[in-house]
Amino acid sequence: MSQSIETPLETSKVDVFLQELAAIQQAGSKRIAILGSRHVPITHQQLIELMTYALVMAGNQILTSGATGTNSAAIRGALKADPNLLTVILPQSLSRQPRESRDQLEQVMHLVENSTNDQLSLAEASALCNQEIVSRCQQLICFAFHDSTTLLRTCQDAEDQRKIVTLFYFD
Repeated sequence: MSQSIETPLETSKVDVFLQELAAIQQAGSKRIAILGSRHVPITHQQLIELMTYALVMAGNQILTSGATGTNSAAIRGALKADPNLLTVILPQSLSRQPRESRDQLEQVMHLVENSTNDQLSLAEASALCNQEIVSRCQQLICFAFHDSTTLLRTCQDAEDQRKIVTLFYFD
């Protein structure tokens, strides 16, 4: 009788599968982060908004950042469903955000500014912001392109922390 021995990679895959199964079966609300590219067609933004609306209506808490595109669509959906279940974490202070983003962000009840990152480049501040968002969530839903290095790194960091990651590619 032969006995199979699982390699560390196979064990890791089993652990991830079991974690995903437990997350799907989990009753009650979750803390779900939604992050993604700024460069998103309007039809995709509408789908992200609708998905976020449905997630909030189901009682989930949404975490995102304040950029245009994906994050803005997530904010719109959450604001329509229940503004109290939305937390927006900015990579820098509110004053450093584009005017069109500030108008929307002023409607957010739970807004976290990272003014200590104002001296950093937006890319550096965004990477730190994404790390903070991932540390606060149970699940990450990300919309990216194959060359979205900051977002893909964020997904890898979330997987390393054993978070449930759902990654959608635009290209």
